[in-house]
Amino acid sequence: MTVSDAARPLRLATYNVAWFNALFDDQDRMHRDDGPGGRHGITRMQQLDALGAVFARLDADAIMVIEAPDEGPGRSCTAALEGFAAGFGLRARRTLVGFASESQQEIAVMFDPDQLQLIHDPAPGTPDAPRFDATHSYADPVTGLREKVRFARPPLELLCQTASGAAFHMMGVHTKSKAPSGARSPSDIRRLGLENRRKQYGQCLWLRARITDFLTKAEPLIVLGDFNDGPEVDEFEEFFPRSGVEIVLGWDLPADLQLYDRHARMGLSKHLAAAPVSARFRLPDGHYVSALLDYIMVSPDLRAREPLWRIWNPFDDPGCYGDPALCQALLTASDHFPVTLDLDL
Repeated sequence: MTVSDAARPLRLATYNVAWFNALFDDQDRMHRDDGPGGRHGITRMQQLDALGAVFARLDADAIMVIEAPDEGPGRSCTAALEGFAAGFGLRARRTLVGFASESQQEIAVMFDPDQLQLIHDPAPGTPDAPRFDATHSYADPVTGLREKVRFARPPLELLCQTASGAAFHMMGVHTKSKAPSGARSPSDIRRLGLENRRKQYGQCLWLRARITDFLTKAEPLIVLGDFNDGPEVDEFEEFFPRSGVEIVLGWDLPADLQLYDRHARMGLSKHLAAAPVSARFRLPDGHYVSALLDYIMVSPDLRAREPLWRIWNPFDDPGCYGDPALCQALLTASDHFPVTLDLDL
């Protein structure tokens, strides 16, 4: 490790890559061709090149990749992402995956082994906070009944140690989407949307129970990923006492049990004309809708170190907006934009 490496802050990132799995063949090699990628009207080669440019510019010590390539029989997320890192000369060249998902979208972390050592460190589980590959029971706020919920993509719990010896925990998250996929009528849209919102709510209660375990012990913790939720994102908030993000942050709890995210604080403020945006989706009619869905939340002890948050939004971030090549890469690579945290440990 050089002197300059030791002096610079640790950079952590979360990045939801739209259908990353579509960019690799059955041997986990990059599909560098003109076949369709994971984005509308964008080829696999175009998306891969854009992603390589974005990951290189992030230059992060660790990137929590949401919707990472498939992990399962005959497929290796680790091989795919480490091949991607080698192909583009990325510093974050090692990959770690936790519990495999029920879909072709994993949660994985890419990291620089010269700066960080990471191990998958799942909780043993308690009645209030079972292990994330299990099932959780919660009180449904709509029906008042006990319901059970599972994670299609179990959160990735990590024990992390920097090259200088600082230790902290990190949790990668991808909660249930509230999009009414498969709906055929307005009544279907409402029914499926509410059903998905209830599942997402239950998952966030589960996350909060696990987070409280860490914070009660005053253990440094970073929770990052795609929560598919944000301030006033959907019409169903009237049925629920809190949004999923507010639950995970613990804003109704004592200060020592709360997490903090600068963009969440800004987005949930009613005094802003425009909230921060981390995702931009194309609607069937060709128009776009934007939302704040991606977060990096830190424990009180880490917040006291005055970290710096950044959403790499090509429209809102001056450093991105002033770089046309980076702007185009961000818009080509995914329907989400990376979020980074620079933290001096």
